[in-house]
Amino acid sequence: MKIFTSILKANGVRFMMLAAVVLAIGATALSSHASAPTAAVNIVNDSGFEIRAIYLSPADSDDWSGDQLGGAVIAPGSSYTLSISWNQPTVKLVAEDKDGCFLSSTVDATSNSEWTITNQSSRNCGGSY
Repeated sequence: MKIFTSILKANGVRFMMLAAVVLAIGATALSSHASAPTAAVNIVNDSGFEIRAIYLSPADSDDWSGDQLGGAVIAPGSSYTLSISWNQPTVKLVAEDKDGCFLSSTVDATSNSEWTITNQSSRNCGGSY
């Protein structure tokens, strides 16, 4: 026991620093496994054109994900509920119609929301989004 006490006294500061580092690494590992909240976005197609792809992007950039529809099509008059897991409070949704034109909307990524696409929705048929 004397040996353990003398080692602890001699190396106490080092031991405490090591313990703090181990705890910090453990806390970081646990927080990195926390998942982003999941929300549902109901995309309602009240337009006359079919939606062939939906992409996600940070609200302030054009760094698009892959197609979220997975080959599905949102026909005129129908809707599609997209489940998203996003690590920012808002997410930009970009829809591509059958003509290759794009529409976008920014929605709350922390709760369920709805995006209705109409014939009056602004379409971008040649520029960047």
